[in-house]
Amino acid sequence: MSIDITKMRNIGISAHIDSGKTTLSERILFYSNKIHAIHEVRGKDGVGATMDHMELERERGITIQSAATQVEWKNHTLNLIDTPGHVDFTIEVERSLRVLDGAILVLCAVGGVQSQSITVDRQLKRYHVPRIAFINKCDRTGANPFKVKNQLREKLGLNAVLIQLPIGLEDKLEGVVDLITMRAVYFDGEAGTEVRPAEIPPHLKEDAEKYREELIDAISMFSDELAEKYLGGETLEEGLIRSAVRRGTLEEKFVPVMVGSAYKNKGIQPLLDAVNYYLPNPTEVKNYALDLDNHEERKELDPDDKSPTVALGFKLEDGQYGQLTYVRIYQGALKKGDELMNTRSRKRFKVGRLVRMHSDNMEDINEGSPGDIVALFGIECASGDTFCGGGLNYAMTSMYVPEPVISLALNPKDKKSADQMGKALNRFTKEDPTFRTFVDNESNETIIQGMGELHLEVYIERMRREYKCEVETGQPQVAYREAIQQRSEFNYTHKKQTGGSGQYGRVAGYMEPWSEGDYEFVDNIKGGAIPNEFIPSCDKGFKEALKRGSLIGFPIVNIRCVINDCQSHPVDSSDIAFQMAAIGAFREAYGKAKPCILEPIMKVSVEGPTEFQGNIFASINQRRGIISSSTEDGTFSRVEAEVPLSEMFGYSTVLRSLTQGKAEFTMEFEKYGKVPAGISETLIKNFTEKRKEQR
Repeated sequence: MSIDITKMRNIGISAHIDSGKTTLSERILFYSNKIHAIHEVRGKDGVGATMDHMELERERGITIQSAATQVEWKNHTLNLIDTPGHVDFTIEVERSLRVLDGAILVLCAVGGVQSQSITVDRQLKRYHVPRIAFINKCDRTGANPFKVKNQLREKLGLNAVLIQLPIGLEDKLEGVVDLITMRAVYFDGEAGTEVRPAEIPPHLKEDAEKYREELIDAISMFSDELAEKYLGGETLEEGLIRSAVRRGTLEEKFVPVMVGSAYKNKGIQPLLDAVNYYLPNPTEVKNYALDLDNHEERKELDPDDKSPTVALGFKLEDGQYGQLTYVRIYQGALKKGDELMNTRSRKRFKVGRLVRMHSDNMEDINEGSPGDIVALFGIECASGDTFCGGGLNYAMTSMYVPEPVISLALNPKDKKSADQMGKALNRFTKEDPTFRTFVDNESNETIIQGMGELHLEVYIERMRREYKCEVETGQPQVAYREAIQQRSEFNYTHKKQTGGSGQYGRVAGYMEPWSEGDYEFVDNIKGGAIPNEFIPSCDKGFKEALKRGSLIGFPIVNIRCVINDCQSHPVDSSDIAFQMAAIGAFREAYGKAKPCILEPIMKVSVEGPTEFQGNIFASINQRRGIISSSTEDGTFSRVEAEVPLSEMFGYSTVLRSLTQGKAEFTMEFEKYGKVPAGISETLIKNFTEKRKEQR
């Protein structure tokens, strides 16, 4: 069965928390006849939304894992991925956007562009994903899609233009006006299944003319033919307008804005039509791979099923039948029985079972075509591996993985839990690149690291449920860093004489603060003072010394180490001798360079009723927060601030009690900042005492 690739769309649904992504996915599945009844995210029927298939997701009413499905809409095949909104699960959004060709950016008609919408928009721009904006929840009190459209322009810098107008707002939302066809569209029937075109209501005619004028003006940049006809006062055909909107969208220079309410079943079918009209098919997106046999030269991939296969494994899941690998096929076809090679591990494997996912249900298939998103069973691989056929040795560039900012110590309660904990951690680290684990050499405790409290909380809960593993958790630990504040020189000789040849190496130079990255090594040695092979040994030694600072034992960042004078011995110098000399030189200079402690600073956005704004301000100030902006919107206000992560533990409980449970907050990592002197002294004192105990 071959699919017409020009009629395929790979799309994701991305947005801020609670903008209605999963509710929208549920409607898309319903109208495309994939499901026969609508279930709500926090439904009373106990079923929960189709795309939230984990028990935890249904209980909390949030999306934790991205879920994939395929639907048919008007002779087009849509591969759809519903992504989480919580910043703690940001890797799920990153990995989905890495393999998608287009996206629907969902915004709340009341909340507008919120903190997480800004993050999602940044991710869309990073992977050059064209998008359609859908302003959802137009049925809510305080809905104002015009304000949201302006925010898209001001806050995100997008060329956002309405291609629809709402007919009525809040509880009077009846339908939409299509500015391209200049017709009103109503959604009749029990669940809005009957789409009824009609004349534009008289009271909206003037507005419709005004906004259509704006639309034509904006898209005339993308079509000379349209611009000429428009200036000549000729009638503009629907097809001509659509092709100009499409061109602008694909070039990422135009964002069509649509309106509706997923919950009230209004505006979803036109949104699906817009996906077919304006978002790219796999042949219209340029994808590149690096040729590993040819100095990593960039090669453009050809979405043709006759070419050798190139596919990217972008997400892993461990199900009841073993490891499931989600794969996006970029070039060639993927058939049962094909032999492919994992270009990272250099291992060959045969494609055994090939499935298409529908949330957590799977359908066996024999073949996947270019542009398709399918899943493979039982392959040993890691997230981000490239699979090639036909003798190719290509690697696709992987996705951006943010560094974890919080850690927790775990202790299993009994022997059985210890075994299960090992299995669980092994699986979670494979599935999620932002979740890391290691054993602390000094305390012998297992430490897990992640993107936030909720992130780690979800994994601990999953251990209990999926692995029947009971664990006790320690205090959450912040991922501090150490840095230096001034230049400091070193001149260190490592000398060790034992029987036979000894060890000798002298390293001299200086270290200084460096703001452009974590670490830079500079070789300023003139005239071959030491053999060239010992230069990388010095670099290795410095890197080793960076792993643990002397203040509180955390990694050292923002440092530049320059060597300008070294000395070797014809017999006693070796790779290890120069590594040891560099470590000694580093430690000698580090104490004199005014070392300080850095802590992760989070960008916090708190939203709640204006009456509690004073309480919100106070709660942020008490946490050493710096308020960067606050906006009021009628009865609703939003406060943006920068707050140290160490002060944010348990904030959700405090915020609820201060605002009668009416405010919510989101936070994401912003930067590292210097810790105040008093707190720094306490951290150093605690670290020193802990080391004494361990001795």
